[in-house]
Amino acid sequence: MGDMKLVVVGGGSTYTPELVDGFARLRDTLPVGELVLVDPAAERLRLVGGLARRIFAKQGHPGRVTTTGDLDAAVDGADAVLLQLRVGGQAAREQDETWPLECGCVGQETTGAGGLAKALRTVPVVLDIAERVRKANPGAWIIDFTNPVGIVTRALLQAGHRAVGLCNVAIGLQRKFAALLGTAPADLHLEHVGLNHLTWELGVRLGGPGGQDVLPRLLAEHGDAVAGDLRLPRGLLDRLGVVPSYYLRYFYAHDEVVEELRGKPSRAAEVAAMERRLLEMYGDPALDEKPALLSQRGGAYYSEAAVDLAAALLGGGGGTPSQVVNVRNAGTLPFLPDDAVVEVQAEVDADGARPLPVREVDPLQAGLIAHVAAYEDLALEAALRGGRDRVFRALLAHPLVGQYAYADTLTDRLLAHNREHLAWA
Repeated sequence: MGDMKLVVVGGGSTYTPELVDGFARLRDTLPVGELVLVDPAAERLRLVGGLARRIFAKQGHPGRVTTTGDLDAAVDGADAVLLQLRVGGQAAREQDETWPLECGCVGQETTGAGGLAKALRTVPVVLDIAERVRKANPGAWIIDFTNPVGIVTRALLQAGHRAVGLCNVAIGLQRKFAALLGTAPADLHLEHVGLNHLTWELGVRLGGPGGQDVLPRLLAEHGDAVAGDLRLPRGLLDRLGVVPSYYLRYFYAHDEVVEELRGKPSRAAEVAAMERRLLEMYGDPALDEKPALLSQRGGAYYSEAAVDLAAALLGGGGGTPSQVVNVRNAGTLPFLPDDAVVEVQAEVDADGARPLPVREVDPLQAGLIAHVAAYEDLALEAALRGGRDRVFRALLAHPLVGQYAYADTLTDRLLAHNREHLAWA
């Protein structure tokens, strides 16, 4: 595999030290020769880049960390490019989480009307970056951690890019389940099925895909702990017989969540305050490891998942052969079109990611998956082609909107709040 050149677009993010820590610790899995952090925010990049160099130095990592605002220079000769950008920053996120609530709809950055706003802002920017990566090195892999991951990955694949989408929900659940069951995370194989941020664990296999399913035991012995983490009733999990991701709370308890969100500061405001504190800490020349506060920022275990995925794609025999990623459906879920992007276990190697077969999905999950996949199709159409009617159609198709009066009002508000980021508006 040799010494790799890895580029992180959005390298000034407060997430980045989590990633750098993973690269430093897991260097045998993924030998990084040069890590390039690229970001238009020069001051953030200076602070994050300084800490990144100190983390590498402390852990005796021989690779070098460079920083730049010049994307084309950064991606030149890159083996893999990780995308973790946020168009409009936390200020745009604050809006995504606020104006949908005025219509009685959930305000969230990846689902519902706020998620659509994020997709519309993000897809054109990501496609432009991907074209520049392809021009610099057509063989480079693009790993997308930028939300909404499913829609963004589909945009990349549809445009013919070498791309795989990555989310940390599955690896987070694997770690939680392993702790509850008193086993090593690597011993648990999740039967993780659905779309990005709309997934269920249909089984938890001990020792690999063919191992014993310990999900019934997990629910029987630790159902209260699992339900507490998801903030859903224990009785619901028992009736479902599967474990939904915490994003299903927006669907299964929508009105309850709306009331809750109306009564407290937005998550964006919390994160913005946390980011200011983190950047202050990153500026301390004595800090040479990721601070504990970072674990509250979200994105836990993202670095392990990213290292695993990059190592497998870059073909050095490192990385786990089966990983949960966002990949073209290609018949995996027979009720979805082949070109939909699903989040499932896949076999990953230098040729890319190929979904592993999944068991038949209960109509209770399959119906919602099909519904949201249809919305994602319309959302991507709106992101690529623009136009008020396309935005309205996507919102009308979303199960958390679904009524024409809501869709009309939300369309107007979405456009009013996002004009500066939409070339066509």
